[in-house]
Amino acid sequence: MKQIITALTLILLSSAAWAEEFIIKDIRVEGLQRISAGTVFNFLPVKVGDELTENDVRGIIRSLFKSKYFNDVQVERDEGVLVITVSERPAISSIEFIGNKDLDSDELLKSLRQIGFAEGQVFEQAMLERVELELQRQYFSRGKYGVNISSEVTPLSRNRVAVRINMAEGVVATIGEINIVGNKSYDEDELLDELESTTGGWLSSLTKDNQYSRQKLSADLESLRSFYLDRGYVDFTVESTQVTISDDKKQMFITINISEGERYKINEVRLAGNLIVPEEELFDLVTIRKNSVFSRKAITSSSERLTDRLGNDGYAFANVNAVPDIDRETREVNLTFFVDPGRRAYVRRINISGNSKTRDEVLRQEMRQQESAWISTGDVERSRERISRLGYFEDVNVETLPVAGTSDQVDLDFNVTEMASGSLSAGIGYSQSDGIIFNANVTQKNFMGSGKHIRFGFNNSRVNTVYSFGYTNPFATVDGISQGFNLFYRETDAFEANIANYTTDVFGGDINFGIPISENNRINLAFGYENTQLDVPSNNDITRYDDFIETEGDSFHAFPVTLGWSSDTRDNAILPTKGLSQSLSAEVA
Repeated sequence: MKQIITALTLILLSSAAWAEEFIIKDIRVEGLQRISAGTVFNFLPVKVGDELTENDVRGIIRSLFKSKYFNDVQVERDEGVLVITVSERPAISSIEFIGNKDLDSDELLKSLRQIGFAEGQVFEQAMLERVELELQRQYFSRGKYGVNISSEVTPLSRNRVAVRINMAEGVVATIGEINIVGNKSYDEDELLDELESTTGGWLSSLTKDNQYSRQKLSADLESLRSFYLDRGYVDFTVESTQVTISDDKKQMFITINISEGERYKINEVRLAGNLIVPEEELFDLVTIRKNSVFSRKAITSSSERLTDRLGNDGYAFANVNAVPDIDRETREVNLTFFVDPGRRAYVRRINISGNSKTRDEVLRQEMRQQESAWISTGDVERSRERISRLGYFEDVNVETLPVAGTSDQVDLDFNVTEMASGSLSAGIGYSQSDGIIFNANVTQKNFMGSGKHIRFGFNNSRVNTVYSFGYTNPFATVDGISQGFNLFYRETDAFEANIANYTTDVFGGDINFGIPISENNRINLAFGYENTQLDVPSNNDITRYDDFIETEGDSFHAFPVTLGWSSDTRDNAILPTKGLSQSLSAEVA
């Protein structure tokens, strides 16, 4: 006798249909193509030897459908054998994207694989529809509202399907008009200048500044808010934002409704909390004063200055909160800076990572924060800037980490990204006076990761032949005194330059020192020697040449002395964002 029960009939049949419970002697699975029987057994709530009931049958069907591997499940009883007949869902054989230019296919496949929609996985139509919606959302976020996404599912042999997703991206919607409503104190043109979004100009085809995006609009609303809050409008709000699109989905029209409120001034500025530093010194760091216009920017800047000052005394986790007390009747604000210095901490260990080529000592020579000393946020920042100023690293990051199990210790983790610190240049050219010119220059600022500088240059033409070599050790002493030398040889044939019939051979060099006199200033001193040998051919017929040699000689010695000053306050040697590099020198011989 066979009794067949499916997910539908389970609801309709009475309990009497399975009143005759039986012991499962064996389990047989039919209809499998790709999925193994063992996989099915893992989902079954029963096993051989169990007594099968009507509730067990329901559980079997629920479990197998929940696995998402099957389109249909039937449960049969053949004497003592439990027979489960399944119809597998197709597997995804391939996924292909057509027409996508903004979104990379490999990145899309990687993202789909993370959500289970990939080659070899079970195909689900609902999952494909969610993929289409997500792709549409991605294009909308890029301002392409005319995008059209469709998919094709092609059945293949062995219960497989090929998925093809077609994307007609369209064009990015441009901003046709921006209106600001509710402004009374400032002209609309002045407010529009604060926005990154713009209707564009004749360069917009290159700069793309007139293209619409939600992220850019959100940033613009925050820029408007900052503009008003920095000018005393405490109650400023953006009441609503309407964005409409043209029928052809190529232009966006933006309307921003704002409420300015009233302008507020500062009535009183107070300091409260645990003032570790004298109150007068802290007040000098506060940039916002009584009777000045309320400014969020000035308040934030003052809080940061107070925090940095406490950090210089070892309070690395100091917290300064500015709390405004707003009186809307008088339109005045009482401002209180609550100072919580926290615990004073000292540096247990300074760790350096990322320097696969540069030696640790090169970086530690630039450290102004020392281990086992109270932490100073100013010294930590100066250390980071000095390492960046070396020119060996693309990026220098520092992180302050509390030491587990203690309340007064921190570790400093400096992470650097190395860059090529050497350069090689070579060239060939032609000059009417010098003829064919060959030159080559090799510079290595971080020789073998030691921080030492080595330079070699060569220049050759029919008039001049020049060789040069230089070496500098930036840290020749523990006090940071640099020491180096330069050597050169130059041979000049004046006859080839159509000047006169003579040649000169010059060789020499110098020994130089750099002496730090402050954090960013150095005195540079160099002592040199030059020897010039003058040679006039024996067939020379100009008597004044012979008279000169007879009077002055043909060998000359010079002893130049160079004194200089240099200052460097840049925050980076390659791409500085602040600071100056200055130098001044004088030479006597």
